[in-house]
Amino acid sequence: MGVRGRKRERKNNRKRWIIAIVVSFVVLVVGGAGAIYLKLNANIDTFDSAGISKDRPAETKADANGDKAVNVLLIGSDTRSGENGALGGSGSGDIGRSDTTILLHVYPDHKHAVGISIPRDSLVEIPPCLLPDGKWSKDQKAAMFNSAFSMGSTAKGNPACTQNTIEKLSGMRVDHTMVVDFAGFASMTSAVHGVEVCVPNNIYQGDLNPNLGHKGKVVLKAGMQNLSGQDALDYVRVRHGVGDNSDVGRMLRQQAFLSALIKKVKGQGMNPTTLLPLANAATKSLTVDPGLGSAAKLMSFGMSLKGIDLNNIQFITAPWKYAGARIDLVHPDVDDLFAALRADQTLDGVNASGKTTPSASATPSPGATVDGSGIDVSVYNGTLTTGLAGKGGDLLKSHGFTVLDTTNAKSRDHAVTRIEYGTADEAQAKTVAKLFPGAQLVPLNTTGINVVLGSDYAAVAAKTPASSTPTPLPTNISKGARSADADPCSKLSYG
Repeated sequence: MGVRGRKRERKNNRKRWIIAIVVSFVVLVVGGAGAIYLKLNANIDTFDSAGISKDRPAETKADANGDKAVNVLLIGSDTRSGENGALGGSGSGDIGRSDTTILLHVYPDHKHAVGISIPRDSLVEIPPCLLPDGKWSKDQKAAMFNSAFSMGSTAKGNPACTQNTIEKLSGMRVDHTMVVDFAGFASMTSAVHGVEVCVPNNIYQGDLNPNLGHKGKVVLKAGMQNLSGQDALDYVRVRHGVGDNSDVGRMLRQQAFLSALIKKVKGQGMNPTTLLPLANAATKSLTVDPGLGSAAKLMSFGMSLKGIDLNNIQFITAPWKYAGARIDLVHPDVDDLFAALRADQTLDGVNASGKTTPSASATPSPGATVDGSGIDVSVYNGTLTTGLAGKGGDLLKSHGFTVLDTTNAKSRDHAVTRIEYGTADEAQAKTVAKLFPGAQLVPLNTTGINVVLGSDYAAVAAKTPASSTPTPLPTNISKGARSADADPCSKLSYG
C-alpha cells in the first residue's frame, strides 16, 4: 500500500475514533440524565388524590393556542419529623402543620404570575376533608386556615384538605399542589449557593427562640446577606425582633425571599443544568399531587415559567384585618382579588388572558386616558332609571376613582348630568367630567365632588352592554404587592 493509502486509512481511523468518542459521550450523557431522572422520580412523594373534593371549581379551558392559566398551591410544612426536628427546633409531636401557604396563579399569556399569601391564622371555611380512617370531616364555617393541613393529625399533613379549602375560598381550581418541608427548603437554598436577601436589622438568638430568656448573640447581621441552609430558614421563619413581630409581617419576608430565589435561578439560566440540582434538592423533601409526580413533569413546569419577566412576577398577601387573636379576611376586597385572577386580570389591571379581543365597557368612556387615583366621588341617580348610580359608580371605579356613596338624588328629574364640586376641587372635577361627555360643571360652596346623573347618561348607558370585566382592585391592594425585581430591602414587615 502506498503512502497516500496509509494516510487515507489513518484519516479514516481518526474519524472513526472521533465518532466513537462522540457516541460514547452522548451515551454517557443520556444515560446519566436518565439516571438523574430516575433518582428524582424516586425522591418524589405524592399524596392520594382521593382526598380532593368532588365539588370543586371547573377546570380552566385552554384558548385557541392551547394556553390556559395554571394555579399552583405551594405549602411550607413545619413538621418536626425526621431531620426537620433539628432544623425547625422543638415542636409538639410529629403532626404536619402548614407554616406558609401561597397560591401561585400563572396567567395564560405566560408572561405574568402572582402569588397570594394566605395568613395561617385567618378564619375561613374548611369544607369536608378525607381523614386517615376513610371518613370525611364535617364542614367548618370559621376555622383557622392552617388547621386544614393538620386535619387527620399525620406527620405528612393533609395537603388535599388545604387544596379543598383554597378552592372553596378562591373559586379557582388548583391544578397542582406542592409541599416542601424544612429540610427541603434548606437544601434548595444550598443548591443555588445561597440567596441574596436584605436583613432589616440585627437578629439575635432570643428573636429566634423567645423562650431563651435573654437577647443572646447576633445570628443574622443587618444588611444584604447571602443566606443558605439553616440561616435561610431562620430568615423566613423569624417573627420576633422584626417589625410588629407578627406572622403576617413574616410573610412579607417570605415573599421577598422567594423573589430573590426566583431572581437567582433566572439569573443562572432557566435550563436543565440549573434546574436539575435544584430539583434534586427539592424532591428529597417534596410531596406533590399525582399530576406533578415525576421529574419530567416538574422540569416541564419549571421551564414553562422561563418567559416571565421578574417585574411581572408579583406577590401579595390576601386582604386581612385583626379579629382578636385571629385574622379575618376582608370582604369584598379578597373576593374582588380572586375575581380578578379568575378573569386573568393582573393586580394592576392588565389583561393577561392572552386574548386580544377588547371587552365591552360598562359605559361610554375614554378608556385608560383617565386616571382617578386619589379622587373621591359620590354618585347620585338624578333619574327614575333603576340602578343608574351603581353603573356610574362602576365606571368611576374602573378608572381608579374612590366612590364614597351611590344613592338616589333628592330630585329625580335631571335631564343633564351635573358634576358639583367645591372651589378647591375644580381640577379633580374636570378629570371626572372626562367620563361624562356633555356634563355640566357646577361649582358650589362645599367640599368634595358629587356626580348627579341625568337622563342623558341613562340613555347612553341603556345602549351599552354590561361589562364582564371584574371590579378593579382597590389601590391599597395593588400598592401592597411586590414584584420579584423590587428593592430587596422594601416591604420586609409591618410596623
